[in-house]
Amino acid sequence: MEQPEHLLPECFPPLHNDTFLRAARGEECNHVPVWCMRQAGRYLPEFRETRAGQDFFASCRSPEICCELTLQPLRRFPLDAAIIFSDILVIPQALGMEIRMEPGRGPVFPEPLQTPQDLHKLRSSVDVSEELGYVFRAITLTRHKIEGKVPLIGFTGAPWTLMTYMIEGGGSNTMSKAKRWLYQHPSASHQLLKQLTDVIVEYLVGQVAAGAQALQVFESHAGCLGPQQFSDFSLPYLRDISRRVKHKLKAEGLDQVPMIVFAKDAHYALEDLSQSGYEVVGLDWTIRPQEARERTGKRVTLQGNMDPCALYASKEDIEKTVKKMIEGFGQRGYIANLGHGLYPDMDPDHVGAFISAVHKYSQQKEN
Repeated sequence: MEQPEHLLPECFPPLHNDTFLRAARGEECNHVPVWCMRQAGRYLPEFRETRAGQDFFASCRSPEICCELTLQPLRRFPLDAAIIFSDILVIPQALGMEIRMEPGRGPVFPEPLQTPQDLHKLRSSVDVSEELGYVFRAITLTRHKIEGKVPLIGFTGAPWTLMTYMIEGGGSNTMSKAKRWLYQHPSASHQLLKQLTDVIVEYLVGQVAAGAQALQVFESHAGCLGPQQFSDFSLPYLRDISRRVKHKLKAEGLDQVPMIVFAKDAHYALEDLSQSGYEVVGLDWTIRPQEARERTGKRVTLQGNMDPCALYASKEDIEKTVKKMIEGFGQRGYIANLGHGLYPDMDPDHVGAFISAVHKYSQQKEN
């Protein structure tokens, strides 16, 4: 279905708050920008009301619902960026895998990959515009509806993280089935990781063409890998994604956008991540800000890293935690965020206290 002319990408409203983009590029800002992973989520009553009775992936396939869910936190909070509502598992779906979102269990793959022979069940080539066009339409619609208030972030899961779901059949504490592949079937593992990388590159470029102004790559399950496995089965693909996306954006005449890599629990690879072609490195809460800054130098902007559970504290304590975090990272080359996504039982008022505290303690005084 064609977009109405006034909703085409070339007709986007001008951007009024570019603080997040400037910080991502390492430029000076009048305050530290802030956004939250999973800021469009179940902790908001309006989110639960919009999603009531809707199948999760049906919501993901509706540009109108995705747009509404993306905008909800912006109506409540003075955030400096929005992230499109979607899910990392749309890529396994595009490869032909069935996924159900079950209450209390999360994503479930009725037929996960069990042996390398199962790779033949995946689509050998994916028409990303055909299979994931609904995400692109959601991004374009949302860019218009945001009306230039803040930049819009697109995202993807990283190859290793997607591989874990496809083999485990859902969530797992150990990722032992997926890691077994790395040890027993390294060639097949690389085959799958490369196939995922190829789709991810097309998907991210498509998001920028649709209107995304920054991109985040979620390597959420990096912490299940040791340093050697990370170097073999995650880092090369993360590097490949950043390099190829930038090359394709240039080749297609599209704007270069800041790219963020978030490899949760992979602080052992911080130096490598800071030299992997991304402008921003996201951090979880298991590393001290000063240490992260020392190890990355001025190579990248850092993003993070407040423990999400700190939002269960009093508003006064949230303020103290934020103040200390900003002092640790410094004002420049820093984007405030949590070290992981918001949890469903969190109080929106405490989320608001976090966001306000970032602006309060990072506001640059006029000369």
